[in-house]
Amino acid sequence: MAKDRETFGAEELAVALSHFDLGIITSIREFARGSRRAPKAIVECQRGKFLFKRRARGKDDLAKVAFTHQIQLSLAAQGFPLPHLLGTRDTNNSMLVMDSCIYELFEFIEGGNYDGSLDATYSAGRILGLYHKLLAAFRSDYQPPSGSYHNASSIRQSIRSTVSSLPMETRPPTEVLTNTIGNLEKAYHLCADKVNESGMGNWGCQIVHGDWHPGNMLFRDKIVVAVIDYDAARLQQRVIDLANGALQFSILGGSDDPSKWPAYLDESRFKRFMLGYDSVNVVSKAELKVVPYLMCEAMIAEAVLPIAATGSFGRIEGFPFLQMIERKIGWILQHTAELSGVLGE
Repeated sequence: MAKDRETFGAEELAVALSHFDLGIITSIREFARGSRRAPKAIVECQRGKFLFKRRARGKDDLAKVAFTHQIQLSLAAQGFPLPHLLGTRDTNNSMLVMDSCIYELFEFIEGGNYDGSLDATYSAGRILGLYHKLLAAFRSDYQPPSGSYHNASSIRQSIRSTVSSLPMETRPPTEVLTNTIGNLEKAYHLCADKVNESGMGNWGCQIVHGDWHPGNMLFRDKIVVAVIDYDAARLQQRVIDLANGALQFSILGGSDDPSKWPAYLDESRFKRFMLGYDSVNVVSKAELKVVPYLMCEAMIAEAVLPIAATGSFGRIEGFPFLQMIERKIGWILQHTAELSGVLGE
């Protein structure tokens, strides 16, 4: 049974919102999206329309939140599309700390979901390129995380752990199971080695988004009008972010039966995403060569971490999902030359 969504108390709202210069408030209503542990409300007032949020426990490290706010404020000052943070009345602080809780007040931006169109895909790639470009020289006293899905010991361990995590009643014959797990393990090693051989470890690092997928964007008329959720921001080579974004915007799914999902990527969307990025932030040939291998690593990581922990991928049985990933990895590895050459000479 799903845990009840946390909500604001009336007194909590009244006291917290009094710290912001909003003028007369005309309405407050619950905004039941995102994490169930982080209550949110839409506030309409004289100054406009805002999203008010209390950070969930575990997502309320003061230094980490301040770091993500530095990123957002830097981007906002350079015209990047995101919901602007509203400062407190007295100190113009981008967060309110009250009773050991952290509150944030964002400009509310109207927008819709990603529609899968080539224009929207191009926009998503372009905005990622802009994000990286604007933050290339960003510096902070905070030491951000630097880990990723690439060549991670935790991913290698999770691949092996899926064998014992799958429910006995749905577990396939041992030979079938070990063959799929073995293929995923070999693929992860192969791709990690290919990326390491490229010399990526010597490429410069910068602040990346860390979670570039359609759910973290709002669209209007097939254009990204806002990027949200900066909690995964970290210090990495930008190509790690680029490859994951290209995967998220070109992967094809389907019903709750992953055996019916296609093995191939949507090559048109992949190309359009990469073209969008390259239009504002040129992708090097060396980066292009490692993108397919990083995509494979990202796909394996995204699958095995939850399956190793729970035996399933959300509502989907774990082993059929792993078999689907195995097929997709096989397709990518057969088409690395085409994917790497997608931007031409």
